[in-house]
Amino acid sequence: MALCASGRRGDFRHAHHRHPLRPARADYGTGNGSASTRRARNSASETATGRAETTTSYRGGFDTSWEVDLFGGRRRSVEAARYGFDAAEEDLRNVMLVLIGDVAANYSQARASQARLSLARTSARSHRETASLTRTRFEGGAGSRAEVANAEALAAITEADIPLFEIERTDAAHRLATLLGIQPGHIENQLSHAAPIPRSKLPMPVGIPAETLLARPDVRLAERRLAQQTARIGVAEAARYPSISLTGNLATQALSLSDLAEKSTIAWAVGPAVSIPIFPSGQLRAAVEIERARRDQSFAAYQQAIFVAIEDVETSIVALTQQRNRSATLASAVSSYQTARNAAQVEYEAGASDYLALLDSQRELYRAQAALIDSQLGLVHGYISLNKALGGGWNGVVETSIPLVIDGETGPRVRPRAEPALAARR
Repeated sequence: MALCASGRRGDFRHAHHRHPLRPARADYGTGNGSASTRRARNSASETATGRAETTTSYRGGFDTSWEVDLFGGRRRSVEAARYGFDAAEEDLRNVMLVLIGDVAANYSQARASQARLSLARTSARSHRETASLTRTRFEGGAGSRAEVANAEALAAITEADIPLFEIERTDAAHRLATLLGIQPGHIENQLSHAAPIPRSKLPMPVGIPAETLLARPDVRLAERRLAQQTARIGVAEAARYPSISLTGNLATQALSLSDLAEKSTIAWAVGPAVSIPIFPSGQLRAAVEIERARRDQSFAAYQQAIFVAIEDVETSIVALTQQRNRSATLASAVSSYQTARNAAQVEYEAGASDYLALLDSQRELYRAQAALIDSQLGLVHGYISLNKALGGGWNGVVETSIPLVIDGETGPRVRPRAEPALAARR
């Protein structure tokens, strides 16, 4: 659906959840390099010539450190970061799933409101014609004043539904515009031409619970968070044991920038370092217990996500099945009421029956037609809910590398010099 594609580009919830993926992707390795220049004036007592001299020196260097991952702390830290990135992706998928479901539901609501509005206008026009016919018969001495009043009341009460359906249609269109991130006027133009309430083209595939759990992003999000928290236990556990690292640095210095590569002085150092956590051992043990407690919380959240998923699927299946049955029954009722209304209209115009039978048939037909529209909308909502419960509706790719706000002046800038007049006042 084109509106769903627009929602992926314009919705603010989508933008809010897609940008945490960028810092998650950026959290990887580091390296240090340095360069400096120094200009100094040495006194006569500090130089070999006995005269004061001004010298300029240049220095460049590189520092590096590598930790031997004896107890798997670094490896587990990388795993935790990877699981955190996966969780951020699943969170985005969950937002997209909800967004597409909301767009589809509000679009269906807008079309259903249009159908109710069209039904109210058509029925009000028909009831007003019947009221006019009843007044004509009364003026000709073939009816009663009560029949005229009942006919005009039915026409008026039907006309009174028109403003309510206008409000309902406008409200759904504006909610849809908010979801799409566009101005309400644009969506009003797209919805200006009436269209039927959308219907599912294919029967809804219902998988076994295992397939459902694999498809739902909220379940996979909870599972990734559990895996991330489990990896953090390994990080905290490794911090209790000694760590060995190798450090090294290389530096070169010369009096001329062109001499750094050939005629410079070179200094280097390399050696191991051992760190043994003796005194904070109790604190480190407590840190491990804290991570285990957080792991248990994540596991409980994972279990809850599974139970909610099963509940949503079972409830949606029942609701969709019952809505289909109700819609079929209402369609049959509308057909019967149309037959009854047509027969009552013919008999009333022929003088074979009173207006009460026609009034009842018109009222019940209008009520059944409105209920059928509501049932068709409920059927669409049930289909959308089942899709969401099964984790379907979104399998695309969202661009997360482009910033939401592009600022061309974020780099370092030299402070501008004060204007002469301003500097004089200061």
